[in-house]
Amino acid sequence: MTVRVSGSVTARVPASTANLGSGYDSFGLALALYDDFEAWPADSWSVEVDGEGAGSLSTGPRNRVAQAMAAAFAAAGDAGRAARIRCENGVPTGRGLGSSSAAIVGGLVLADGLLGGALGEERLFELAVELEGHPDNVAAALFGGFTVCWDDGEPKAARLQPGGGLAVVAVVSERPLSTASARKLLPEDVPHSDAAFNVGRAGLLVAGITLGRPDLTGPGLGDRLHEPYRAGAVPDFDAVCDVLIDAGADGAALSGAGPTVVGFVQEPDDDAAFARAEEIASLVVARSLPGRRAPLALRVDREGARLLA
Repeated sequence: MTVRVSGSVTARVPASTANLGSGYDSFGLALALYDDFEAWPADSWSVEVDGEGAGSLSTGPRNRVAQAMAAAFAAAGDAGRAARIRCENGVPTGRGLGSSSAAIVGGLVLADGLLGGALGEERLFELAVELEGHPDNVAAALFGGFTVCWDDGEPKAARLQPGGGLAVVAVVSERPLSTASARKLLPEDVPHSDAAFNVGRAGLLVAGITLGRPDLTGPGLGDRLHEPYRAGAVPDFDAVCDVLIDAGADGAALSGAGPTVVGFVQEPDDDAAFARAEEIASLVVARSLPGRRAPLALRVDREGARLLA
């Protein structure tokens, strides 16, 4: 039997960067850039959108937050419920920072809040993967920190807290790129040597992030499975990576499907990493970047999605 909460619930969900070079469809990292959502029980669906996506995102039942809430209600045996939703979006849409996953996770967390926690975190993750189609961004958004995903008949995720300090410089493109169109650029098959390359680099990346070893993280971001094929849709990718490395980042990678590029910064603690990320972002601003890109220094979010009191 589900519990009905009569008042409103509020959730905060972090942005995320996924793939992280070698970890295609497997690795994710939650970032301290947020979408805030609030929902009230209602007789019909309505959505108010402020911030990123205002004027372009659906304000009815086709909105991703509303779709996720409806899926959660149905999973709890309470199909037919509706809600009034308010979205205060800080995550840029269509830029490779997990805006779709934040909306999905936000809707699921809101619904579970209105249901009195009837579904639980594991079921929310399963629903999020079903709705998004891949696990990396939703895992990071839901659980926080650094996440590794796999599938053994059902989606699984392990959350690993980065060792030492970690921050990123996200160089955000003004031009959006849909994940669906970016996936169409990938081949059905890849050379065995490229697969072997990524296996080794993925191991390096996990070790580098969890041990706080930038000498491992940098090479661990190397990739041959998706970035080379998506370069045509992000023609300034190599140039932005070079600028980030020259400015002092420990490594750089395409964020999700792009077009945002992220530079990784590791220091003994998060405050020191963020301070250096801010310095790097300032240096990047001073460069003449193509495509009117703008750098953001971002901390890692170590908590994931949560209901706010």
